[in-house]
Amino acid sequence: MPGLTADEILDQSWTASNRVKKICCIGAGYVGGPTCAVIANKNPDVDVTVVDLNTTRINAWNSDNLPIYEPGLPDIVKLARDGVGQRRPNLFFSTNVDAAIAEADLIFISVNTPTKTTGAGAGRASELGYFEAAVRNIAEVATSDKIIVEKSTVPCRTAENIREILSAIGRPGVEFEILSNPEFLAEGTAIGDLLDPGRILIGSLSTGNGYRAAAALAAIYGAWVPKGRIITTNLWSSELTKLAANALLAQRISSINALSAVCEATGADIEEVAYTCGLDERIGPKMLKASVGFGGSCFKKDVLSLTYIAESLHLPEVAAYWKSVVDINEYQKERFSKRIVRCLYNTLTYKKIAILGFAYKKNTGDTRETAAITVINHLLAEGAIIRVYDPLVKEENMWEVLEQNNRDPLLREKVKVCHDVYDACVGAHAIAILTECDEFSNKKATTHVSPPEIRSALQESGFSRVHKLALMLQTPETDRPELRQVGTDVSVNEPADMPGTNGSALWKLDWSRVATLMRRPMFVFDGRNIIDPSGLETLGFRVECIGKTHSAGSRSDSPRCV
Repeated sequence: MPGLTADEILDQSWTASNRVKKICCIGAGYVGGPTCAVIANKNPDVDVTVVDLNTTRINAWNSDNLPIYEPGLPDIVKLARDGVGQRRPNLFFSTNVDAAIAEADLIFISVNTPTKTTGAGAGRASELGYFEAAVRNIAEVATSDKIIVEKSTVPCRTAENIREILSAIGRPGVEFEILSNPEFLAEGTAIGDLLDPGRILIGSLSTGNGYRAAAALAAIYGAWVPKGRIITTNLWSSELTKLAANALLAQRISSINALSAVCEATGADIEEVAYTCGLDERIGPKMLKASVGFGGSCFKKDVLSLTYIAESLHLPEVAAYWKSVVDINEYQKERFSKRIVRCLYNTLTYKKIAILGFAYKKNTGDTRETAAITVINHLLAEGAIIRVYDPLVKEENMWEVLEQNNRDPLLREKVKVCHDVYDACVGAHAIAILTECDEFSNKKATTHVSPPEIRSALQESGFSRVHKLALMLQTPETDRPELRQVGTDVSVNEPADMPGTNGSALWKLDWSRVATLMRRPMFVFDGRNIIDPSGLETLGFRVECIGKTHSAGSRSDSPRCV
């Protein structure tokens, strides 16, 4: 339909019969699995197959012990994968990649694109080996026309490379349309983000076929996403938007963290500064929470990718600007570690430090780029003995990350992974909170229950074991809804991988009990500002928070650790 705009194409296709009947997603990780589970859930007439060469991961997706933890995810997967009542299963997980590609109308590529470790652009550029392998696999297997969707985060103009590969090795007569459809999920709130997205971005070529491909994908999302939230752009804008969005979010975190250092040196309170600045509608309140630093698979990787793109375009000043965002993040982690040393009288030799939280954020077991790695290594270098507890990170995963980043042959003698939070605190000189888990906070928890249609469907299906945490969809901390309990009409059990929770998803750490276990003087270093210092100081704790000087309620003769 030459001459039509993307919006006109979408208008015509919105109520038309959706020609996409089979979807394949290459990559069963943190993005592919949850995204396709929601798509399948909301499109019961579409078969969705998620494929991966990792047999262990696929087996986990086909079990009740999913390979990733995400609030609400087990419910979503169970409904679409197993079927409920008259609804047939339409979500499948398989290692038969070729068969899924051959049958699909639309193929998501959702594979890892990590930062290169060697070669040109090492430490900054994206490693696209897995992505290219997926494209080549599609080209070699496809015998019918396909819509290929970039779901992985890739550099701008990657679609050009895809088109060249497909043209070179694809079968004659087979047509491919390429779309960019980046994800904007936050781990810990991914299901809520998918069910109620702020926007769905679809980039396509400005051609009739490109618009029609975009319309086909938009119709899939249109099963539950309001049309006004589905944004269409050209391919290059969509590819760059993903990098730009993460870079801007990381920039805000580094900006507030840079200000936290000024606050600690002047007596200002970073939470008061952030709150007041956030009232300016040009700034807004979100992502202005000072912390020990950002982590996860996206922010650092995407900022460095943007840095490398700027370098490649001979824009050194732009590259230096974005590189400073990562530099401030590393500085914040090191500054936090040095503060612990200063407060503990400039020596950590044989002193036990309890690390509460190893994941990079709450409600996930993801440890990629977690601040805990940097902090633990700094403390070990000072002679500390480390005890680590995290409610969601499995011990084997923790050791894998620790040993990848520290080659000390005596590491397992200096570090102990604890399955009970109180065991980690026994004999500790200090506690360092590195993950903002609700159970560590002495402030009010903030959760709300999952959509009623999910709970009712599960109840009707006869499933008797529903994880309480999986029935909660976390909201961003800036929203701060009032706490609401899950209804008692649903039978709940605690997940097996939630140590130390004593059977309650709303379990809270008993700080008075912790006080009986630690050595004096007792220090708490709050790397996430989730502690109300006054509540702990009455128990004898000395609390050090990010972006705040030592509180006035403590002993005047205590050292000032800023």
